[in-house]
Amino acid sequence: MTKRLLLTRPDHDYTTRYLSAWAEKFLNFAKKKNYSIIDLRRERANFKEVESVLQKRKPCFVIINGHGDDDLLTGYKNEMLLRAGFNSSLLQGKIIYAISCRSARVLGEEAGQYENTAYIGYKDDFILIYLEEYRTRPAEDKLAGLFLDPSNLVAISLLKGHTAGKSVLRARQEFFRNIQKLLTSKTKTEDSSIIRYLLWDMKNLTLCGNRDKKI
Repeated sequence: MTKRLLLTRPDHDYTTRYLSAWAEKFLNFAKKKNYSIIDLRRERANFKEVESVLQKRKPCFVIINGHGDDDLLTGYKNEMLLRAGFNSSLLQGKIIYAISCRSARVLGEEAGQYENTAYIGYKDDFILIYLEEYRTRPAEDKLAGLFLDPSNLVAISLLKGHTAGKSVLRARQEFFRNIQKLLTSKTKTEDSSIIRYLLWDMKNLTLCGNRDKKI
């Protein structure tokens, strides 16, 4: 049976541009694993297209890059895609990874109550620090990589066949390794100041629902 991956990449501001660029890493891995990829970029990351894909093509793995709040996830120019109490039932039976702020608080908790569903996200703001000079070439920004490599590891671990619980654990371990690197005596003062933000993301990465679910 074909395994389908739905990915949104709205790419309309600096944050979503970074998420979109760094998503290429796990997209390339998914291609090697022969996943059928539905990549909704820019204007296609909208409510109508996301709902249609979830209803008709039934992806087993859903990755939402974008902004969010306690009860919702957004797409291009912050158009609502998924909201608790409205259309979260579209996520039933799937693994969802939301690379956005806060959505695990309410939307994730609601989705995680559905049978055989795993929702991975952040229960508070997802903080990403990047360098201004790399805003037009975000994939080269090594500072941003300290945040986005661990984040991407959630998706890559799932694509490798690990459980949702194991994938979150591996990502947290990668955050911690990056923190340890910054704690060395050779660390620059400006690099040390981002340690608290890496700790923040590591702490707020959350799994709701079935820890043992695999793609």
